[in-house]
Amino acid sequence: MEVARTDSPAQPPHPNPPPPRGRECSAEKWRAWVAGIDRWAVLVVGLAALLALPVFTVFLTALQPPGEVWQHLADTVLTDYLVNSVTLMLGVGVGTLLIGVPTAWLTAVCEFPGRRWFEWTLLLPMAIPAYIIAYTYTGLLDFAGPVQTLLRLTFGWTRQDYAFPEIRSLPGAMLMLALVLYPYVYLLARAAFLEQSAAVLEVSRSLGAGPWRRFLTITLPLARPSLIAGMSLVQMEALADYGTVQYFGISTFTTGIFRVWFGMNDATAAAQLAALLLLFVLTLLVLERLSRRQARFHHTGQRTQRPPRLPLTGQRRWLATGACLLPLLLGFLIPAGQLIVWTWRTAPQIVDDRFLELTVHSLGLAGGAALLILLLALLLGYGQRLRPRPVVRLAVRSAGLGYAAPGTVLAIGVMLPLAVIDRTVDHWAREWLGLSTGLLLSGTLFALLFAYCARFLPVALHSVEAGLTRIRPSMDDAARALGAQPQGVLWRVHIPILRGSLLTALLLVFVDVLKELPATLILRPFNFNTLAVRTFELASDERLADSASFALAIVLAGIGPVILLSRAISRARPGHDPLS
Repeated sequence: MEVARTDSPAQPPHPNPPPPRGRECSAEKWRAWVAGIDRWAVLVVGLAALLALPVFTVFLTALQPPGEVWQHLADTVLTDYLVNSVTLMLGVGVGTLLIGVPTAWLTAVCEFPGRRWFEWTLLLPMAIPAYIIAYTYTGLLDFAGPVQTLLRLTFGWTRQDYAFPEIRSLPGAMLMLALVLYPYVYLLARAAFLEQSAAVLEVSRSLGAGPWRRFLTITLPLARPSLIAGMSLVQMEALADYGTVQYFGISTFTTGIFRVWFGMNDATAAAQLAALLLLFVLTLLVLERLSRRQARFHHTGQRTQRPPRLPLTGQRRWLATGACLLPLLLGFLIPAGQLIVWTWRTAPQIVDDRFLELTVHSLGLAGGAALLILLLALLLGYGQRLRPRPVVRLAVRSAGLGYAAPGTVLAIGVMLPLAVIDRTVDHWAREWLGLSTGLLLSGTLFALLFAYCARFLPVALHSVEAGLTRIRPSMDDAARALGAQPQGVLWRVHIPILRGSLLTALLLVFVDVLKELPATLILRPFNFNTLAVRTFELASDERLADSASFALAIVLAGIGPVILLSRAISRARPGHDPLS
């Protein structure tokens, strides 16, 4: 007898399985939370906050109650700092306008002998740092210099027989800075003049307006936003200058910060001076933005039609040539010629292993900083393109505050938080490990690179953003539709298209880092010098001829990017941005 075999029916699956418990539940929540994070937005905001940290540190430190040092400064030299800084800023701004606007108008609108050469050669003074041109003119115009020596030999004069302008003065500093900073105004003004429509000018000509009247009533008002932007950049650079005013013995905010930081050893008072200087700079930025917003002059003609050039005849053509030749002569040819003469005399004694070591330090530091800054600019620019949210845009804009801060201010903003970190780590190591860690961050190349990134990021970010705006969003959409991730779109699509913009940004940052002096002076590691620092040290010891080889190396390194900018502006046409 067989017994029927019955298998128990399979249990139907539970319609609502119980959720995982304990560690499984925590792991699932963690993965879900991580998956919900917008990594690009977090990356952009985090990098921007880190780069803006030095500026915010200065303001937070300045909020501390003022001490005896600040009271001493307020009673003695603070007024001098304020008056000299404002006077320098205004004087340099006016000087650059007087040089940059006429030369830009002549090369953009008129036809005269040498115009094609002046289009790009007028930018060459950008290759010379202001403190180097100050050293060269001091050597030329001092009592023992060749100019006064020739006057005494020619006319038989003694020191009491003639009066010669003192180059080491506030007007002298204004002149030095104006000669090397006017290209900022020239660059933007010429681009604005080239973009103006021929239709508007033709209408004014048909109504009987002459060249000068058209310039004053039409051309100049249309270019006003660009002129104000250029002058604002110049004034910020003038406020940030340290080498020139220090060498000329002029008391400004930058020299005062150095004295308080190193002479009086008061970080709080130095931060308060730095915050006051930053307020000046931010005020300039606000005024520049307001002036743009309130500008009521605009043109509606065809932007693709370039106005015909105005041919100059007779003496006017040679006056135009002389007007363009003079700033080029004073701002580049004479200083560069003097540096070459000094280098020819002193190079056999100066150019040695130490010189090569400093050159390697400078080029390596500038190259490494330029690559790092370019990477940061690329990440911030592309991240802002991917996530155009208000918080992301605000973060990117805040990351650019460092460009408005002088090198001395950023150096303080970098040193203070890094010193706190070093002290905290050292205290922990002493307490738990019985050893001292010393300075891990402050006084190292890390601190110097951090300051460079915070200072010069906007230079690279501008070029990257200008390049990204020329890439249509449809290209991103097509690449994503084919399965490419955001980082793949950046690497395979954007970077090949952005090669020109990236190269421009790289070279500009390279030269800016190479010329930077105050931040390098404060933050460089012990016994680590650069070409800029060595030039400043020798010039401060009145060894101007010995400093020429180091200064000439900086100038030669800066000529390449300047020529690149010159080619860009020479190709400028209506609707074309010469900076991009």
